[in-house]
Amino acid sequence: MAEGKALSEFQSMWSIKKQDLAMKERLSKMRLLDSLIAKQEPLAKYKEALKKKLINDLLSN
Repeated sequence: MAEGKALSEFQSMWSIKKQDLAMKERLSKMRLLDSLIAKQEPLAKYKEALKKKLINDLLSN
């Protein structure tokens, strides 16, 4: 009985940790996108491609 409870608690903690990591990754992408959008000068092709990819990633989730 105790092992089942411990497993359940571990699964619950792991689920929360996965959600936390996903949220941190999303925030990191949002910060990077924000910095790319804020630039006044024209972006290099690779930065423009990254900006488009980040927009697509953030809108698809």
